Amino acid sequence: MTVKSIKPNVSFSLFTASKQVQFIQTLKRIRFSGHLILTSPDQQKWLFFLCDGHLMYAMGGTHPVRRWLRNIATHSPQLTLDRLTIQRDLSEFNQANCQTSWQYYLLSLWVKQQKITPEQTKNLIQSVITEVLFDIAHAKQTTYQIKQDNTLSTQLPVVDVEMAIAQTDKLWQAWHHDLVAEYSPNLAPVIRQPKALEARTSEAVYHLLSKLLDGKHTLRDVAVQMKRDVLQVTRSLLPYIRWGLVELISIPDLPSPVKQESSENPSTTTQSTQPLIACVDDSPLVCHTMEKLLTASGYRSLVIDDGLRAIALVIARKPDVIFLDLVMPNTNGYEICAKLRKLQAFQTTPIVILTGKDGIVDRVRAKLVGASDFLNKPIDAGTVLNVISKHLKQGVVGH
Repeated sequence: MTVKSIKPNVSFSLFTASKQVQFIQTLKRIRFSGHLILTSPDQQKWLFFLCDGHLMYAMGGTHPVRRWLRNIATHSPQLTLDRLTIQRDLSEFNQANCQTSWQYYLLSLWVKQQKITPEQTKNLIQSVITEVLFDIAHAKQTTYQIKQDNTLSTQLPVVDVEMAIAQTDKLWQAWHHDLVAEYSPNLAPVIRQPKALEARTSEAVYHLLSKLLDGKHTLRDVAVQMKRDVLQVTRSLLPYIRWGLVELISIPDLPSPVKQESSENPSTTTQSTQPLIACVDDSPLVCHTMEKLLTASGYRSLVIDDGLRAIALVIARKPDVIFLDLVMPNTNGYEICAKLRKLQAFQTTPIVILTGKDGIVDRVRAKLVGASDFLNKPIDAGTVLNVISKHLKQGVVGH
């Protein structure tokens, strides 16, 4: 079997379909060397480097630099790093001649210099790959592309594909069987009501939370600072989040020490400045139709077919207009709209309710929870585009 026999750009749902596992197992079986690029519907990209069917390294996604530095601190605590030190060690790094990435280059350099041990490096790479796989699973659906490169060679310990999948699947199942499934560990907790939080906690707990929850560190970062599992940390914060005392927000990645990061990191390529339009609907047909319509009209699209995951994804991407299905399993457009309106970042975002009904009660209720507009199904392309144009011009909720 050759690599060319693998059909490119096939969608699969990570950890929920055997096709994904079989595909990566196929890459292992044929001892594939090269790049595996995964892309989510909202155009986030992740890049895996493979050598003879084993994982060398993984990167991309929301916080590639933050992820790398966090795992350095976790697995190589003896290293004292600052930006000048990293840039000095990268002085001879040339991305054009590098087979992998600046992160992998530095790890290789530090192993040679005996600043870190091979065992620490192996644990670090395993942890990075697990985080990347977990984030891909959170994206729910991705398409893949493979690029063969037989010149790739391993300088550091490699990770077995099946072991990485099994380890990530265990974490994924634990996350989804808990009450935190709708949240991403890449979101950052920040205190919104300090007085109310202080009243509900002891002095020691409030002092700790006020120090950690500054909106500058993700849940994963906070977990490292507390030396606890990110699931435990998120679970412990859940009551404060649901009371509205703590909010989870999206934060940017840390600056890259490499000036032209985009040349080696697929997640940092320049994205379109066109408005991002989100559609939350449990109907695959509606999602597919909206995605095609939005793309053809020059908009960026974010389609979400799982209402329970909608809030976390919307918070992370901050779309310019949001379409919400009225009736979905386990939740509905009213609940999602009301939750979003409680967040400062979405108080003026146009939110349009989609429904198969046309009752006055539904329209009134939609207004009460802060909806900007109300559209009937089946969706009409012209009407959808007119509504988007209207609300983008207004720039405020209501009309």
